Amino acid sequence: MSDVLYRWPAAARFGSRVPKEKFYEHGTVTTTVREKFVAEVQRITWAYKLAEATINLAGSREVPEVQVFQIEAKGNDVSEPALTAIDKAIPFPIIFEITRDTGSGRQVRMVAAHKQLGGNAPKLSAYYSTGWQPADAERQPLPTAIALTSLYTAILGPLTPVAMRPGEEMSEVAARLRAVDKLKGEIAALERKLRTEPQLNRKIELRRTLKTKQAELTALI
Repeated sequence: MSDVLYRWPAAARFGSRVPKEKFYEHGTVTTTVREKFVAEVQRITWAYKLAEATINLAGSREVPEVQVFQIEAKGNDVSEPALTAIDKAIPFPIIFEITRDTGSGRQVRMVAAHKQLGGNAPKLSAYYSTGWQPADAERQPLPTAIALTSLYTAILGPLTPVAMRPGEEMSEVAARLRAVDKLKGEIAALERKLRTEPQLNRKIELRRTLKTKQAELTALI
């Protein structure tokens, strides 16, 4: 995970405030999620539109555009259920920037899930995030890319807890992260069994399996 923040191109500025009611009144939003919007979200701004018309990078069926939403939190943060509701309502990949006020000043974090379009509803990966940073922290230019698909991958890549491999698509990274989560669960279960297993021969077998799983995890990361 990297703490990079990007300097979004001025030509891509959209700057349209979106009433949060547009999201939590959506038919698929539960009462619990609506309550999260009310309690957590102060303001939503559709801040930037990364598209061929604005930054001269061609889109694709998978990534026709990339939107940047800036969310002002009422309190300490905005939770994932609220972000998911926004993601599911907008038919484009979204990069979120969440800002909050603290006793020592304003802070921001960038967060996003890999969104796969198609079908009745988009498919979302887990959410990946930077740490909290000062709102006036220095920003980097967007990664160099030849199309919106590769730009989207380059933006999301540093947020994930695994190293990007040369030529790897974001969908492949998301699949690898799912495998990482599964392996971590298996390793934790093996470690619990190892602590309580009384038989020596069974302990040896568990240690062998654990070592294999740990090696698989290292290779994936």
